[in-house]
Amino acid sequence: MRVGIGFDVHKLVEDSDLILGGVTIDYFLGLLGHSDADVLLHAIKDALLGAIGEGDIGRHFPDTDPQYKGISSLKLLKEVVDIIEDKGYILNNLDATIIAQKPKLAPYIERMQKNIAEVLRVDINKINLKATTTEGLGFIGKKEGIAAQAIVSVVERKGL
Repeated sequence: MRVGIGFDVHKLVEDSDLILGGVTIDYFLGLLGHSDADVLLHAIKDALLGAIGEGDIGRHFPDTDPQYKGISSLKLLKEVVDIIEDKGYILNNLDATIIAQKPKLAPYIERMQKNIAEVLRVDINKINLKATTTEGLGFIGKKEGIAAQAIVSVVERKGL
């Protein structure tokens, strides 16, 4: 078994969609980024790539490459799944936390879990998502941004 950790943060801005876990959240602010700025999926992709020793998403999907402008992070997650499977691994477990003062995310968590499980080709019970606030502290507490962290374990496919 191998383990990886990922972290991402994006600024909240007007005139942008708020997409987390591949779900569009009804909110008046969205996240700023080169792709769709889905901080949750970015953290998950970094954790998966780290678990297999393949660097980070910037190495594989650089924000200087126009082909990734506005791209769905779910699509890029599918590419990361191909990379980990090509190296002979499969997800064993994912635990992730979204850190946001607003909006409340509990109504969206189950849809996010379903999206992620489907793309990772695993049972939903291997995906655990949580959301928390910073109790009004820092840039997240001031509603200037949203962060996410993820930890994953992967196992060799032949070991299943």
